[in-house]
Amino acid sequence: MRISQDFAPTGPDAATTARRRPARGRAAAALTAALALVLTGCGGGGDAAPKSASAKSSADADRVEPLAAAPKPKLPVTVDSADGKRVTIDFTDRIVPLTGSLSEIVFTLGFGKQVVARDITATFEQAEGLPMVTRAHDVSAESVLSLKPTIVLADTTTGPSEAIDQIRDAGIPLLVVEPAEGLDDVGRRIDTVAEALGVPSAGTELKDRTEKRIADVQKSIPDHVDGKTPRVAFLYLRGSASVYLLGGAESGASSLLEAAGAVDAGKESGLDKDFTAITSEALAKAAPDAILLMTKGFESVGGMDGLVKIPGIAETPAGMNRRVVTVDDGVLLNYGPRTDRVLTEIVEQLYAKGGRGQ
Repeated sequence: MRISQDFAPTGPDAATTARRRPARGRAAAALTAALALVLTGCGGGGDAAPKSASAKSSADADRVEPLAAAPKPKLPVTVDSADGKRVTIDFTDRIVPLTGSLSEIVFTLGFGKQVVARDITATFEQAEGLPMVTRAHDVSAESVLSLKPTIVLADTTTGPSEAIDQIRDAGIPLLVVEPAEGLDDVGRRIDTVAEALGVPSAGTELKDRTEKRIADVQKSIPDHVDGKTPRVAFLYLRGSASVYLLGGAESGASSLLEAAGAVDAGKESGLDKDFTAITSEALAKAAPDAILLMTKGFESVGGMDGLVKIPGIAETPAGMNRRVVTVDDGVLLNYGPRTDRVLTEIVEQLYAKGGRGQ
């Protein structure tokens, strides 16, 4: 189980919910600006933040970039659903993706005009005007069915299960996709969605574009100062709900941190599950040089001044040096067509010489 930007529990039972349900329908609206961080003395290097020529900057991080060619689906197609069903899709003129990450793939494949609804986690600009079919993070079957979709896309964490069953019982083709856990899942999910929409060649094109851009960002990572690899802890915070969690090996962030040339401090300290409650002892063992946060989570605790008041953080190297990396909630752990931008944000902040984190 893991928590991603698509899952932002905010009620009194948020901590319980966060552990019970993996994060796919997950965070509320993404904020627009990513904050900067300094890592001088803990692995930073170079005079300026490296930039990938192919990656998009934070200025347009809330938009998706569709493929140039308009899709021409070849239908019908029959595909395997992750919940063991066989699903036949005859039409793609009315699409309802039930997670933000799936919406991102659908729009980027060029099907934006055919999407007729969104869930709360589709935070990018092109989806803003669509009707919402989720209440909090639960799917409203009635809202979905009222839009007369010809295909509904979900993943294994979409719920409640009663809503999924109700949509299927109404005869709507509903494909369940395995959620992403890391960079290795980017291509798989793109291929799965593209095949379901009858455009496998467009899927191959988008997969190749995305993987190339990710590789280009990785080429821009500077050498570590004195050969020291920065240790970065991923924290999931919702201050209003008193949710303070330290990510471990299954949090979903390890793949990004390792791709950025960093060590996942929580995973390295022996946390082999998804999340554990933040304690001074756990943070001392993790000893992060920097902290990775979702922007909304960072703001929910009052920014840097509030962050260092959480027990144990001020005593870490990251807390003492006020070093954070923040990425918009709506994209951080999507592992989709915008992952190169996420990686760029992390790399630029992690190896920058100056910034707000200082």
